[in-house]
Amino acid sequence: MILYHGSTVIVKEPRLIQQNRYLDFGFGFYTTANQLQAEQFALKVAATRKGSAIVNLYEIDNSSIFEKLKIKQFDSVSSEWLDFVSQNRTGTYIGEKHDLVIGPVANDDVFRTVQTYLAGVITKEQALESLKVKQLFNQYVFTNEFAMSFLKFVNAKELTL
Repeated sequence: MILYHGSTVIVKEPRLIQQNRYLDFGFGFYTTANQLQAEQFALKVAATRKGSAIVNLYEIDNSSIFEKLKIKQFDSVSSEWLDFVSQNRTGTYIGEKHDLVIGPVANDDVFRTVQTYLAGVITKEQALESLKVKQLFNQYVFTNEFAMSFLKFVNAKELTL
């Protein structure tokens, strides 16, 4: 399988960097199987940080990760996914730890729905119904060094701004 990581730098050897914000699936190295999603993220980050937009490409052996890693996988938006993302985005997740978390990404548009739910403006059922109509791409989040050891850097491509 091929995975992409949008950034402003070439990341030949992924490592965990302490973040100053809470993300969908918690602390980790975020990748996606969707090249366009990685490109859009790289362009967004480059515009904010005034740097180059870089998409890093990695190979990973699907069969070995499912045998050797503790994986949490969400196949679609669900009540469990919404709870997991909500708790991670608010920094309140205290559940089980996983080496790799796979599932739909809560992009800015999606997170507005999650924020509205967290604020109590809409119910969980309304949030889930609203999210069903959104096109959600996937993300693969490697949460520790052992999990990241399965990523094999292939190359990086600089995008034109």
